[in-house]
Amino acid sequence: MEHVFETHAHYDDEWFEEDRDALLVQFPGQGIEKVVNIAASLASIPTTIALAEQYDYIYAAVGVHPSETKELTEENFSLVREMAQHPKAVAVGEIGLDYYWDETERSVQKYWFERQIELARELKKPLVIHSRDAAKDTMDMMKALHTEEIGGVIHCFSNSVEMAKEYVNMGFYIGVGGVVTFKNARVLKEVVQAIPLERIVLETDSPYLAPVPYRGKRNCSLYLPYVVTAISELKQVSEEEVVQVTNKNAHQLYRLEGEWLN
Repeated sequence: MEHVFETHAHYDDEWFEEDRDALLVQFPGQGIEKVVNIAASLASIPTTIALAEQYDYIYAAVGVHPSETKELTEENFSLVREMAQHPKAVAVGEIGLDYYWDETERSVQKYWFERQIELARELKKPLVIHSRDAAKDTMDMMKALHTEEIGGVIHCFSNSVEMAKEYVNMGFYIGVGGVVTFKNARVLKEVVQAIPLERIVLETDSPYLAPVPYRGKRNCSLYLPYVVTAISELKQVSEEEVVQVTNKNAHQLYRLEGEWLN
């Protein structure tokens, strides 16, 4: 399976401490063409940038996850702005709202969600959106802030078919990962069937959400073929087509079109 584009992983995570380089160096030979490593906290921004600098095929997204926004101040936000301008930083993310963990006051999450959306607009970079148990507020804010003018991806999509269609109409991509292989993921399977393949990108969220048969274990990009198989069955197209179309989508999402291989 050649030319798989991994749009969302966290290889700077401590789960990879022991074998990070040994794992990452395998990717090109195993058909993983590009990886976008996604920052989630202030501390993970420099480690994400470092991976992008070390490996040609790794890119960075720079942003602060909603659960971590309580650590943001005007002063350290200037660092986020600075790092987001790195030549290999292809997006602002992951940003959004998370009411599941509810570790940070919702008003604080919303304030920094808006600030980071405006940063993406200013830098002309796409958004990587995290939304958990906050579907309506996320959509309301994204509409109010005209994010359809910015574009991006709804990572690890977990909402209704109707909402997926609404995001697609706004020009967003839908991130699909290991959850699509779970038996109980009925709604996500319906989403994959309902939206065009041209709006789907592959992701793992490594080290989290490993697909069946690795569910519950540490995830990595080498397991993306299981996601490809699931999508190809749901869409009734070949695995080759899934890989090719999602690769093109990912290049368009992250504005790396000049590097897309036909």
